[in-house]
Amino acid sequence: MYLPEQHKIWLATGESPIYLEPAMANRHGLIAGATGTGKTVTLKVLAESFSDMGVPVFLADIKGDLTGMCRPGVETKHIRRSIDNMGLGDFTYSAYPVRFFDVYGKLGHPVRTTITQMGPELLARLLDLNETQSGVLRIIFRVADDNGLLLLDLKDLRSMVQYVGDNAKEYKLTYGNISPQTIGAIQRALLKLEDEGGELFFGEPDLDLADWVDWDQDGRGVMNILECRELFLHPLLYATFMLWMLTELYEMLPEAGDLDKPKLAFFFDEAHLLFKDAPKALLQQVEQVVRLIRSKGVSVWFISQQPTDLPDVVLSQIGNRVQHGLRAYTPNDQKNLRAAARSFRVNPNFDTEEALQAIGTGEALVSVLDEKGIPSIVQKTGILPPRSAMDITSDAECRQIILQSPLYGKYEEEADRKSAFEMLEEYYADQQAQQEAEARQLEWEKEQERREKEWERKLAQSRKPTTRRKTTSSSRKKANPLEKAVNSAANTVGREIGKRIVRGLFGNAKW
Repeated sequence: MYLPEQHKIWLATGESPIYLEPAMANRHGLIAGATGTGKTVTLKVLAESFSDMGVPVFLADIKGDLTGMCRPGVETKHIRRSIDNMGLGDFTYSAYPVRFFDVYGKLGHPVRTTITQMGPELLARLLDLNETQSGVLRIIFRVADDNGLLLLDLKDLRSMVQYVGDNAKEYKLTYGNISPQTIGAIQRALLKLEDEGGELFFGEPDLDLADWVDWDQDGRGVMNILECRELFLHPLLYATFMLWMLTELYEMLPEAGDLDKPKLAFFFDEAHLLFKDAPKALLQQVEQVVRLIRSKGVSVWFISQQPTDLPDVVLSQIGNRVQHGLRAYTPNDQKNLRAAARSFRVNPNFDTEEALQAIGTGEALVSVLDEKGIPSIVQKTGILPPRSAMDITSDAECRQIILQSPLYGKYEEEADRKSAFEMLEEYYADQQAQQEAEARQLEWEKEQERREKEWERKLAQSRKPTTRRKTTSSSRKKANPLEKAVNSAANTVGREIGKRIVRGLFGNAKW
C-alpha cells in the first residue's frame, strides 16, 4: 500500500512495518516461493502500490487471477484478520485502471511484433535452432536487409528462406555456405512455430510499448495485463516475447539516472521460463538488459518458485527480495533451501533456513534496500492484503473493458503491407514470365530454322538438270501376235523399198 505522505510502499509487517523505497525499486526484485504460498498476493500488493504512486505497470497473467484488479476487493475473514492484525484502520477496497492484451487477440488487444524487430538471435531461440542453423538465419536476415526486403510476418520469412535456399550458390562467396539441409531444418521449425500461433504474433500493426506508459484521470498508472493462459501453453513463445519486450524497452527509453520512483514496473511470472535452455549468447544479452535497464527507470520483478531459477548474474542485480515458504522433501530441495537462506542478510533472532520451512501462506521473509541502497536484515512478516478483487473476472466483463479502452481499434485490424512475401512473389512471377518468354523465343527460332532448311532443300531440287531415261529392252512393251505380224510386214516392205531406192541412185533401178 502506497503511503503518499511518506513516499513509501508499505509491503508487509513483522516486528515493525516493512517499507519499500520507490527510489530503490529500480534495483529490481524477486518474489519466490512454493506453489500456494502467496506469491500472487505479494505481486498484487506491489503492483497496486506502483499504480497508486503514478507508475504504469505490466503484468503477465499466467493463471487469469490478475483480471480481478479491475474490480474492488471483497472482504473475507482472512482479509479482515490481516487488516486487524496489521492495524490497517483506513484500509479501503479499490478497482484499478486496467487494459488487457492478448497475443491471440481473444481476451485483450492483439499483441504483435515484426520478424525484423524480433531479430535473428531471439528468433533462433524461438525456433530452437542449433549454432549452424542460427548462422544461416542471420545470413537470411542480412540478405533481406541488403536487398530492401521487409520481414514483417511469418510468410515473409518463409519466402525469404526459400529464396536464399534457391540462390545459395550465388550467396555462398559473399555470406558463407548455405546447405539445403539447413534450409530444410529452418523451414520445418517455421511450420512448428506457425502451429503454435506464431502467425498471429508476427505482423502489423506492431505493439507500441509507449502505449503502456499511461495514467487514468486520477493520476494512477495504468495496469497493462497480458493474458497468458493460452500463451503459457507455448512456453518458448512466452519466454521469447518477454525477452523481446525487455530489449525493446531498453532501446526505446532514454537514460534517466536515479529517479524518485520508476517510470515503469514489470512483473514476470514463471520467470524460470525466461532462462531455461537459453543459449549463452542470449543469456548474456538478457543479463545485460536487466543490469542496465535500471538506468532507464524500469523496475523488473521476477516471480518464480526458486531463487536458483534465475542466473547468478541476474540474481546479483536484485536488491529487493520477498521469499515465501519453501518445501524441502528431496536433497535437491534442501540444496535450494540453503541457497535461498544464504541470499539474505542474517537476522540473529532466528534461523533463516528453519524459518523458510515454517512460515505459512501469506507470510514471507522480506529484505529490501533502504534509502542508501543497503539490504535490510531479513524479517519474518505478513504480507498486506490487496485492495482489488482476488477472483477471476468473467470473459464478458473483460471484453467490455476492452471495448471501452482508448486503444480499441488501434491493434484489432491486422495490416498486410507490401513486404518480402509480395516482393518475392513478383520476383518469381517475373522470373517465370521471363522463362516462358525465352521458351517461346527458342521455339520460334527452331521453327524459323526448320523453315529455312525446307526452303533451301526445295531450292536445291529446282536447280538440278533434267535427264532422259534410256530405253532398255526390259522396259519395252511386249507386242501381241497381231502387232508382231503387222510390224513384220511393214519391216519387209520398208526394206524392199529401200533397196530399190538405192539401186535407182546408181542408175539400175527396176520398178
